[in-house]
Amino acid sequence: MNTLERIQYLNTILLEEMPQYKADAATFPDEIHTQRRLLRSLMNLRPPGPITADFLREQDILLQQEATIKGVVKPNELPNIADETSKDITPQGAPAHNLILWQGDITRLAADGIVNAANSAMLGCFAPCHGCIDNAIHSAAGLQLREACAQLMEQQGQPEPTGQAKITPAYNLPSKFVLHTVGPIIPANRQPNVAEAELLASCYRSCLKLAAQHQLKSIAFCCISTGEFHYPREEAAQIALNTVSHWLASSGSDLKVIFNVFKDEDLAVYKSLLKI
Repeated sequence: MNTLERIQYLNTILLEEMPQYKADAATFPDEIHTQRRLLRSLMNLRPPGPITADFLREQDILLQQEATIKGVVKPNELPNIADETSKDITPQGAPAHNLILWQGDITRLAADGIVNAANSAMLGCFAPCHGCIDNAIHSAAGLQLREACAQLMEQQGQPEPTGQAKITPAYNLPSKFVLHTVGPIIPANRQPNVAEAELLASCYRSCLKLAAQHQLKSIAFCCISTGEFHYPREEAAQIALNTVSHWLASSGSDLKVIFNVFKDEDLAVYKSLLKI
């Protein structure tokens, strides 16, 4: 089947599972762009549960084709901070050759692990086509990721505490693993307090600990808590750099750490702090 036929086939399966959305789905034209948006919406809405082998086979073909079209980015092809500054040590004291600053779509990175800014339910974003990184990662990984997270949460028996992290396979992403961490939520019109700053630092340490336990050679951090959770970006970036720097220095690890930014504002903040 061609791409449009594959998308429509996947939509048909999901609508049979969730017939309450059939009326809305009927308003989507039979065009590849709109049918693909419908598919992402239905995948976002679908609760965890058993998935047919037929669906997974065709979903995986589609997602892997899309990953190839977007282009896979390999960490060893990216310049590190030492390359960009001609310095061995960053202003935060970390080995400059271990750190990379990269602006782009984290779902393109073929790092051993990428970090997802999750919520305490750890099941991904259920808002159709929402712009958060949680939605982007789950949408590109496929329905297996939500199911894997659901199994972890069922075993845990409680919401994921802020500052901790879990690890799952990455399924259809170019990375090998996804590390899910829950950052602090900052109320509007208030600066983070000391306890919230420590919780954000704990997110980074928890992910680094998991990376070491699973012998990852590279990990890409998003800007944890700075999106939907409203942590001020400059303070968050400083915590990220200081925490990672201290961990690399104290552990002696040769882990390659990528600070992945998407917005121009975040890129400017990291460049300023790293003196690039």
